[in-house]
Amino acid sequence: MHLDGVDALVTGGSSGLGAATAQRLASAGSRVTTIDLRGEPPVDVCDPDAVAAVVDRLGELRVLVCCAGVPAAGHRTVRRQGPHDLDVFERIVRVNLIGTFNCVRLAAWAMSRLEPVDDAGERGVIVTTSSIAAFDGVTGGAAYSAAKAGVAGMTLPVARDLAPLGIRVVSIAPGSFATPMVASMPPAYADQLAAETPFPHRFGQPGEFAALAQHVVENTMLNGTVIRLDGALRMR
Repeated sequence: MHLDGVDALVTGGSSGLGAATAQRLASAGSRVTTIDLRGEPPVDVCDPDAVAAVVDRLGELRVLVCCAGVPAAGHRTVRRQGPHDLDVFERIVRVNLIGTFNCVRLAAWAMSRLEPVDDAGERGVIVTTSSIAAFDGVTGGAAYSAAKAGVAGMTLPVARDLAPLGIRVVSIAPGSFATPMVASMPPAYADQLAAETPFPHRFGQPGEFAALAQHVVENTMLNGTVIRLDGALRMR
């Protein structure tokens, strides 16, 4: 998929991975629209009507990159105060998993009604954001791992669903990246994560995520897979 002149939608585009991706796609010539709960106007990725309204306003949506999400709550399944707060668990799963699928389904429907861009029949590309927490969950991260594992797990079946329509689906599973989500961690824990990355010994930069997202869009053979982007980090 060539990016020059195509419409692209990036969720969570006000900061972090989303902002870097939006800038990267725009630099490649795409007409980029971003949505974010902190955007103007605010758009909740879990709201079917709000997301549909944005998708419908776009001329020919060819690229969707889902970066919207909320961080892990750091709640253990059972603590001295009692069991895990179910509302907290539900909110994390709702935004990170259900919100992602809501955007995927609506964007895919819009893409399916477009004419192919090439002889192979490609109509669009969808990139979602999972996490290494989907595979290496940490203490207190049950809700976040469940949500991100859901994003990873739906990648292949959704890619198979959409393959006859010429729409590719790939998920990126980043490790520890220098984003506002990481900035909310206790400094000692953040330093530990950076030091434990085998190479390079640092957090990933949002621009590195954006570069991979661009490559996924442009490389037609990437489909139905989850790509770890983590410097070989495996969470303890």
